[in-house]
Formats: sequence, structure tokens, C-alpha cells
Amino acid sequence: MGYVIAMLGGKRSHIILITMFFVASLFATRVFSSTGMVLEDEGADRSVIVEKTINFLKERKPGLPEDRIKVIANIVYDESKKYNLDYRLILAIMKVESNFRNEAISRRGARGLMQINPSSARLIARESGVEVKGVKCLHEPEKNIKMGVSYLSKLRDMFDNMIAALHAYNAGPGKVRRPAGERNFRTTSFTRKVMSEYRQISAVLPEPDDE
Repeated sequence: MGYVIAMLGGKRSHIILITMFFVASLFATRVFSSTGMVLEDEGADRSVIVEKTINFLKERKPGLPEDRIKVIANIVYDESKKYNLDYRLILAIMKVESNFRNEAISRRGARGLMQINPSSARLIARESGVEVKGVKCLHEPEKNIKMGVSYLSKLRDMFDNMIAALHAYNAGPGKVRRPAGERNFRTTSFTRKVMSEYRQISAVLPEPDDE
């Protein structure tokens, strides 16, 4: 009987050890922030999205240097995450605004991937925490994307409507009006183009992770 009890005790200890190892493994997939809150590790989701975005850009703009493509993919993901925007919408705006051409300059003088206007660049830069010393800075992918995403986020909060925010991004907030007696903002050529690109991009790139 003593031998049986010992055997059962051994099995019980073995089960406890396995359970402890499993719990520890789950715990290891989490990290602690400086505030002590437990944050889920989103590395796998981020890496998948960024890698697919890199491949997406390579297919559509094969002439872009790979190091620039990687910068664009990472910044688009990080800034979209920061402002709770769909990274695929940012890519759609970039496609319509500049066709992913970092050197793009519009007839009105807007510059870079997200076509930032120099006349409002300093204000946008200050609000987004970006340092801008001249128009050349607007052609730097990291600064241009940070400013563009920050500005779109501000417009979304201002109008509480993404169609209106897109219109304002393209034409300026003062041009956006809700037609009298109508619930929704009217679409424009720009907003229709962006939403069309967004639907196409959404068909080939994964949804943003929810964490």
C-alpha cells in the first residue's frame, strides 16, 4: 500500500510540474510595461503584417529601394497603431496621393508620400511631434508618414466621420460641409478613389490586430 501511495504521489507531483510549466509558458508570452500592466506580446502579428506590407509595396513599386520599403512598411504600421487607424487605409491614401512616390510634388506644392502641404507643415509637425526645418524634410518617409497619419487622426476626431476626414485631408477642413437635411457627408472624387483603393488593398492584406 505504501508503494502504491508513493507511486500516486509521484504521478501527482509529475502532473503538478507539468501544470506549472504550462502556466509559466503562458506567462512568458506576456511582458510587463513600466506601469506594471500586463501587455500581450504582439510581435508575431506585427511581423506578419509588416512583412506582407513589404511584399505588397515591392509588387506595386518594384523600383523602390528595399531599405525605403521596409521603413515605409514599419512606420505605416506603427503610426496607424498609435492613432487607432487601419494601416490599409493609410496605404490607400498614399497610393492615391503619391502612388507611393516619395519624391512626389503636386501642382499645389504638396510633397511626399502623403502629400503634406508646406504651408501647413509646421503646424501639423508640431502637433505630431515631428521636427521640420524645411520642405526637404517632407520627403523623408518617416516624417511625412508621421505627420500625415497624425493629421488624419485629428480630422477623424474633428468630424467623427472618415469620409469627411478624407475630404478634409485633401481639400482642407473649411471645405467640408454636411448637406442640409442629409445624415451623411457627400463623397468626392478623392474619397471615392481612396475607398476604392482601400477595398482592393483590404482584399490582399490582413486586418489589423486588435491588441
